[in-house]
Parts: sequence; C-alpha cells; structure tokens
Amino acid sequence: MERTLVLVKPDGVQRGLVGTIIQRLEQRGLRLAGLKMVRVDRATAERHYEPLKDRPFFPALIDFITSSPVVAMAWEGPHAVEAARQTMGATNPLQAAPGTLRADYALDIQFNLVHGSDSAESAARELAIWFRPEELVSWTRADEDWAFGQSK
Repeated sequence: MERTLVLVKPDGVQRGLVGTIIQRLEQRGLRLAGLKMVRVDRATAERHYEPLKDRPFFPALIDFITSSPVVAMAWEGPHAVEAARQTMGATNPLQAAPGTLRADYALDIQFNLVHGSDSAESAARELAIWFRPEELVSWTRADEDWAFGQSK
C-alpha cells in the first residue's frame, strides 16, 4: 500500500472546492489516511518546497502557499502517487486532460488548486513535514476488494 500527500492549496480552499477534491479522490478508490486544515508558516512552506529553492518562482510559491489556509491530506492505496496525480491532472491546467481536477476547475499554473507528491520518495518526505505518525490512520474500507481488485 502506497501513501501520498495532497494539499488543497489556498485557491482551492478559498473557492470552496475542498469537498469536491476529496470526493474525486475517494471516488477514484483512494483511502483517506489523514486530514487537517493548516495555516502554513514560512518555515513549513520552505521545507515543503525545498527542492525548488533555486527556481526563480520559489518566492512567489512561498507567498502563495502561506496566503490562506490549506487542507493537507494523506491518501493511500495501490499506486496512490500516480492515481492522485492522474486525478489532479497536469500542473498547467491548460494542458490537463479533460475530467481532471485542474482541467475542470483551474485556468492558471499557479492557481491550480492542488499539490500532489510526484514520487513515493517525495511523498514520504512531504508526509513527514505535514503529519506526525500518530496523525495518520490505516484502516480498511468496506469496498476495497472492489476498488483495489487484485492489486492490494
């Protein structure tokens, strides 16, 4: 079973899309393992986006993620990283496949609603930033045999 981090970024929170985002990930078959609303401080933002610290857009990224609350979520399931990223769509909403969250609800690369871990390694690093181990819950959904099939 793989875990991944998904953040509903400030624009998603402000636009009232938290429930929609959760619904889409649940409908995909992923299992929610952690959830909290957070007002992000600069230190946490800089730790989270540390791999991008040398990019010219880093300061704007930090300003944006700290501008309003975010909803941090841990999701788990077979291939959770890839499944969450497919559900979100391409980083640039104008290049996202129809039916993805970003294609359906976003128009701007910065205001693209969600962040999702890009690999299992990134997910482990990011989950440790946003959640203490005791805040993550492993459990079994009643429909897992139907959602996960033979891959569990």
